[in-house]
Amino acid sequence: MEYRQLGASGLKVPALSFGAGTFGGQGPLFGAWGTTDARQARRLVDICLEAGITMFDTADVYSSGASEEVLGAAIKGRRDQVLLSTKAGLPMGDGPGDAGTSRSRLIRATEDALRRLGTDHIDLFQLHAYDASTPVEEVLGTLDQLVRDGKIRYTGVSNFAGWQLMKSLAAADRLGYPRYTAHQVYYSLVGRDYEWELMPLGQDQGVGAMVWSPLGWGRLTGKLRRGRPLPAGSRLHRTADYGPPVADEDLFRVVDALDEVAAETGRTVPQVALAWLLRRPTVASVIIGARDEEQLRQNIGAVGWELTDEQVARLDAASGKPAPYPHFPYERQEGFARLSPPLFPYRPGAAADAGSAEA
Repeated sequence: MEYRQLGASGLKVPALSFGAGTFGGQGPLFGAWGTTDARQARRLVDICLEAGITMFDTADVYSSGASEEVLGAAIKGRRDQVLLSTKAGLPMGDGPGDAGTSRSRLIRATEDALRRLGTDHIDLFQLHAYDASTPVEEVLGTLDQLVRDGKIRYTGVSNFAGWQLMKSLAAADRLGYPRYTAHQVYYSLVGRDYEWELMPLGQDQGVGAMVWSPLGWGRLTGKLRRGRPLPAGSRLHRTADYGPPVADEDLFRVVDALDEVAAETGRTVPQVALAWLLRRPTVASVIIGARDEEQLRQNIGAVGWELTDEQVARLDAASGKPAPYPHFPYERQEGFARLSPPLFPYRPGAAADAGSAEA
């Protein structure tokens, strides 16, 4: 397993992390994701650790806290072998104090997460969404105190817009608070919006990407094919409306390219899709999920080999979209590009930081 620096921090994380959204299985969304109990979860953690996957990501909102509880039970007795990542901020109830990132909410959310995870500290604590009702100075000051208290090691965000993240980083610099080192983002071959604003920001400001839903909300598993209905057991029957939409023609153009590369490499479609992400700039770790051992082992097979430059170029072409304003002049017009060279095309293989290590 390759280990990469998380943004500009000193924390090294595995190129693949494990997402525990399938743990617990409560509610219409997370019940459709998976219903892994503590015994099953412990076996999945065993497989991850054997492969060098040491980081496990969850959130308080996943199955109303049950995901954190199951993950805590699964790592019991081996806390020193793992990195724990969790998130807070989305609603956990209907009360006025049950959502957001106010001081009182963050302190309570942290204490609840520590209790459910059965630990005395969280390695990476992330804000699950931007809270427009709470000043960023209050948020940063609270996280600073939690870091000083030893309850949190590193901080990050998830699903922020570029201006929201930059506003927070500027405030942290101004006030001397810890900067966010991670941004947990949606990014896949059928969802490349991250590249236009957030990726250049992350590169410039030293914020590493933790990629969620790298298989496009289950669309790049290799089970969806042109002219065929959704497989009977596909979770997309119940969860498609929760995720970003993808036009059929866009999806199947990408799937066709993945099929070609998979045949050439002897790998599966999901493995190729994950391997493509692992080459992208700013990507520190790709979060994989699994409902069973076979699915997990398949996803782990995305590491330990390389796509060729030509194969990457084909996948880029199949999944690319025209740049939106204000980005398109910098991509298409020489005068704009001279002032601010685009991040793409980039040197293939440059995604891994110089501080990477192998294990």
